[in-house]
Amino acid sequence: MSSRLTFVVIGATGKVGHEILSVLLNRGVRASDIVAAASFRLAGQTLSIGDDLFIIHDAEKLDFAKYKVAFFAAGEEVSKIWVPEAIKRDCYAIDNSSYFRLNDDVPLIIPEVNFSDIKNYRNSKLISNPNCSTIQMLMAIKPLHDAFTLKEIVASTYQSVSGAGHQGAKELSSQVSDILSNRPIVDSHFKKQIAFNVIPQIDAITDFLYSKEELKMMNETKKILNLPDIDITATCVRVPVFVGHSISVFAKFDSIVNLDEVEMAFSNFPGIKVIKDNEKLNYKTPIDAAGRDEVFISRIRKHPSNQNALSFWCVADNLRKGAALNAVQIAMKLLEVSV
Repeated sequence: MSSRLTFVVIGATGKVGHEILSVLLNRGVRASDIVAAASFRLAGQTLSIGDDLFIIHDAEKLDFAKYKVAFFAAGEEVSKIWVPEAIKRDCYAIDNSSYFRLNDDVPLIIPEVNFSDIKNYRNSKLISNPNCSTIQMLMAIKPLHDAFTLKEIVASTYQSVSGAGHQGAKELSSQVSDILSNRPIVDSHFKKQIAFNVIPQIDAITDFLYSKEELKMMNETKKILNLPDIDITATCVRVPVFVGHSISVFAKFDSIVNLDEVEMAFSNFPGIKVIKDNEKLNYKTPIDAAGRDEVFISRIRKHPSNQNALSFWCVADNLRKGAALNAVQIAMKLLEVSV
């Protein structure tokens, strides 16, 4: 019997780290089996989640040999330095940053979509968690690809400010308050005013004129589905919503799509909740998805002039399935297969 503690969460005080702790506790993991860690500046402080209280440890002083799984939710620079240290100590590292995602030696995993790909990697102690929008889109695309064979994706995202961390939520809240109080607006974290506005840029614009967020979705999709030549484009937009990402997806396939078969494919896929009755406008919005584990699919419709194409609306809690839940699911499956 191993004497190791099960989990350590690096970046526990951030939005994703906090959500990882919450998801672990909700799945019956004892607080005594979890260590919360963050910057040395926060070491010694306490973090409460429900009835459980965590003392924050200094991430730089962790001995990864003491843990079975380390969740990294503190950004690229932290992952770059400390993920290699974790795997050297025979600790699984599940990294939520983008630093390792497109590395040929690192599996990029959505458990319902491609967990079996882990066996194709020589060293699977490091597993990358995909981009939040990539996860929820591919949860919807995978059953359709299995049924009809994917040819093309056009995705437009409507991403909440929680995807930008505490700073994003704080800026939206303060700007709304300033507008309602007739005070001057201050833009600091976002490039433009976010309150009562939308911003067609997430992360830096690259030499290709796509943003880094858009390229993440495009490149990660190719890797996860093992479709390097798939035709895909994305436009990623920040919207004044606190939690929950939405995606409008247009997809083309090799064969004719039938809506009954589409709904059946969605309904039979784990983690998806399909809303079938478009006539009653039972579509889902970010508020409906907040705090939920499922990816919700609604407004499913065939293209009026292309029998091989369809569009749908997809919403999910970006902090849960888009980040924390996906990471915890990876960990649980890793521990299952390693027993």
